[in-house]
Amino acid sequence: VAMETVSLEHQIQSVQRHIAFLKKEQMELLHDLHLEILRLQKHCSELTHDLEMKELEARQQDVLDRELEEKCRAMEAQLEEKEKDNLELRKELQHKETLVAALRSSLRNKERRFLEELKRRSHRVTILDTELQKQTEAAAYLS
Repeated sequence: VAMETVSLEHQIQSVQRHIAFLKKEQMELLHDLHLEILRLQKHCSELTHDLEMKELEARQQDVLDRELEEKCRAMEAQLEEKEKDNLELRKELQHKETLVAALRSSLRNKERRFLEELKRRSHRVTILDTELQKQTEAAAYLS
């Protein structure tokens, strides 16, 4: 019986050592799990912060994109208006060029008629001058 008691005590001590070892292992495992949970919580917080920053940047980019689209539409409207103005100015310029060409043609015609009239009058002056000289000579001869 004493042998069985010693064997039982050894078994009890062995089981107690195993329990103590398992408790120590469990404590270390729990400690490591807590550290891993803290590390994962920190990582999750960092990822959440990064995601919030990216969402903020995306919202800001959306605002910038909308502003640029509005500016583009405004510039396109201005461009369209300027093109209309340009077309009107081109039509006006073409009309004025036509008027200038007509005025030049009219001026050339008037200049040609003026020169013809000038030539005719110059010829008439020459004839009258010749007659005057003949009459002056005749008057001088008669005097």
